[in-house]
Amino acid sequence: MALMTPDQFEESLKVLKPRVFMNGKVVENILENKNTRTVVEANKASYAWALDPDYKDIMTCYSPLIDDDVNRYTHVSASIDDLVKKAEAGTFTAEMLGTCIYRCVGYDAFHSLASTCWEMDKDLGTEYHPRFLEYLKMVQRKDLSVAGALTEPRGKRSQKTLDWPDPYLSLKLVDKNKDGIVVRGAKINISGAFASHELVVLPQAAHFKGEEDYAIAFATPTDAEGIIYVCQYSPYSAERDQADDIEELGNPVYGQRETSMVIFNNVFVPWERVFHCGEYNYSLKLVTRFAKTHRMTCGGTCKVGFMNQIIGACKLIQEYKGLEKAAHINDQLMEMVVLRETGRACGMASATKGAEEPSGSGVFLPDELMSNVSKLNICNAFWRTMALAGDIGGGLIVTMPSLKELKNPEVKDYVEEFYSFGSDEPTENILKTHKLLQHWTAGQHGVATWHGAGPVMANKIMLQRAIDYEHDKQIVKKTLNLKENK
Repeated sequence: MALMTPDQFEESLKVLKPRVFMNGKVVENILENKNTRTVVEANKASYAWALDPDYKDIMTCYSPLIDDDVNRYTHVSASIDDLVKKAEAGTFTAEMLGTCIYRCVGYDAFHSLASTCWEMDKDLGTEYHPRFLEYLKMVQRKDLSVAGALTEPRGKRSQKTLDWPDPYLSLKLVDKNKDGIVVRGAKINISGAFASHELVVLPQAAHFKGEEDYAIAFATPTDAEGIIYVCQYSPYSAERDQADDIEELGNPVYGQRETSMVIFNNVFVPWERVFHCGEYNYSLKLVTRFAKTHRMTCGGTCKVGFMNQIIGACKLIQEYKGLEKAAHINDQLMEMVVLRETGRACGMASATKGAEEPSGSGVFLPDELMSNVSKLNICNAFWRTMALAGDIGGGLIVTMPSLKELKNPEVKDYVEEFYSFGSDEPTENILKTHKLLQHWTAGQHGVATWHGAGPVMANKIMLQRAIDYEHDKQIVKKTLNLKENK
């Protein structure tokens, strides 16, 4: 069976030597650094779930490519049922981790590549699709964690790519020979790549005649020569760095979502790992097919899992404070459930309305309209959920003392007395639950939800392209028996 154990995954990372920087310093060991360790733990959990009989149906599936069971995050959906299971996996991993599963972007990129490589070969006579399938077989057999990268720094949006004073603000091919290609530039806001085995790179945007050198897609080991990671560092990162005990933190094991800028300083990619090179007419297809797949993930699946955590914490706080009969809190909890289930429904609709694309490719992608509706809906729903959680949690979410005070003999008794709210619940539990809500409502997930998988305006642009008003017009014409124009 092509499934690694969690321990084997951790051992496999010890072989890799990514060049990582955080807070102005080099990260000598991603397994030991407190912040990069959270990414290791998140990916590691996916290996444990795949081997757990309780979760096997969600986290694994059969792959005809290698005639074996594989981790779902190495699979390409070949049916509506696959898409539904993909949606279920997104919710499951999110609610279990309380942060990203860092394999999801690579997973979604596989769908775009499988679909578009097949189409390029059919239309142009290229050989990308068998090349990609060989790569995917290798990923499945070795059960590799694969991150994905699209977003780029880019230049002024009022200028065309070729008019930017710095040509490397979008990842660019700088050399091509019989052995492969060399690329230079950067990808930004990339989730968890430094703790993955592989990185799959797609274009961020459409490209046009003259921009052939920007029309590139490929896969590379995450520690390939010339790749550098410059990681985010926030107050939550600093808090984790200084924590004596991770149990003091809002999400003890998995933390806040960790991202980095990935610099490609003349990185060589052999031809067997190149899946798009110069065919600029297909760059947009790679982007849009990834986008609708990832917006189903970000909109209707993972944020549903996050909302499960928020709702659970709010319900516990209601009970700790003896407010079970408070009508306004019950109303707020109900509103959060409605927002959550609306998100879930949109995600499932994008899966169940999905289809093979292109016809004959064997690749099933989510419905474009519903995937964008899913993401656009969750942007507002998640902010609203956080606002409701902030109201239920109260000022303690932002004014609570450190849990270290429970070990401070001078104030321990006072903290336990006055933050118990007269309940039998251990004060430690009450403070930890408020800390979890602080992690959500005062952390980075709100903005990440708004921008992850593309900002709101990008969703709206794709929706405007996807919406077909013809049916709506026709039913009105029929209802009113409108006359045809002469």
